[in-house]
Amino acid sequence: MPNLITDPSSSGLSRYGWTASLDDSFTEHRAAGLVPARIVRVDRGRCDAVTESGLVRARLMTSHSPDPLLAPCTGDWAALRPGPEPELVTLLPRHSMIVRSSASRSSHGQVLAANVDIVGIAVSLAVPLDAAKLERLLALAWESGATPLVILTKADLAADADVVRTEVSTLAPGVDVLVTSVTTGQHLDVLTALLSGTTVLLGPSGAGKSSLCNALLGEDVLATGETRAQDGKGRHTTVRRELVPLPGGGVLIDTPGLRGISLYDAADGLERVFAEIERLARDCRFGDCSHDSEPGCAVQAAIRAGELIERRLGSYRKLQRENAWEASRTDARLRGERTNRQKAITSHLRATYKFRDRQS
Repeated sequence: MPNLITDPSSSGLSRYGWTASLDDSFTEHRAAGLVPARIVRVDRGRCDAVTESGLVRARLMTSHSPDPLLAPCTGDWAALRPGPEPELVTLLPRHSMIVRSSASRSSHGQVLAANVDIVGIAVSLAVPLDAAKLERLLALAWESGATPLVILTKADLAADADVVRTEVSTLAPGVDVLVTSVTTGQHLDVLTALLSGTTVLLGPSGAGKSSLCNALLGEDVLATGETRAQDGKGRHTTVRRELVPLPGGGVLIDTPGLRGISLYDAADGLERVFAEIERLARDCRFGDCSHDSEPGCAVQAAIRAGELIERRLGSYRKLQRENAWEASRTDARLRGERTNRQKAITSHLRATYKFRDRQS
């Protein structure tokens, strides 16, 4: 993690992750009378942002790109114009962002959080493990550029937490997996020590994200709710993404429970999640092996030998198809936008030429 700046005038922002590098890059904005800020939450065309002077309510810029990927979101660093009506002028470049396919099912992506260092994936031990959902969340986390961390919650309600931990470790190669309980305090000290920089918590409703946040904060800052006994699902007690500072340093972003987890341009993330299949595929006889019935398929050989479960390969194929489909829709949209821009330019030129002809 970069060293935080220690200048007293920026001590408020240091608590939220402001660094010497960010301060250097802000010179031009500061010369223009703007001040640095970090977005805490966004709603209804405005945002709450923390500045060197404290928390302010600011209007979002009115001329930002229509692309949702470029819209302000929780975790963004921004340049703010101070005054009686503060206004967010521009966003600073992001070093990471968590993106899923838009909930509207358009070809746009939706940014869940920006400038994140650790993605904590909350998985409840009170209900059966949903391996496919965990794989999706892991792909989302790896693709963001942040480091995933699987947090198994509600260990006090688990029949055998160690068995689930072993299964999750198999599904999440190269990822730390931690068993926790807010009720008993199990491993909360370990979790606190693992968190640094900006951490976001992701997971379905009822996974215990808000309770975990409150435990890490040392007070009931975020609302929590009961879960249904039959399926362990809960209400959306968190209704929007919100950034809060942790007592021991760093900041935490709680998010609403994710019902739909559609991937968006997550090819690299899928390679990390299914690293063992990618590794086996390099030993297949044919470079374009579909891992189905081709001779010399190392992936199928691993399944027959019991080294790879068939469900894992099925999940890999399904997510690859979904990701490819989303990518094709995005390409089609971009082609359409380019065509429309070209038509508009051509139409404008024709109108200009007609006007000139009438004037001559």
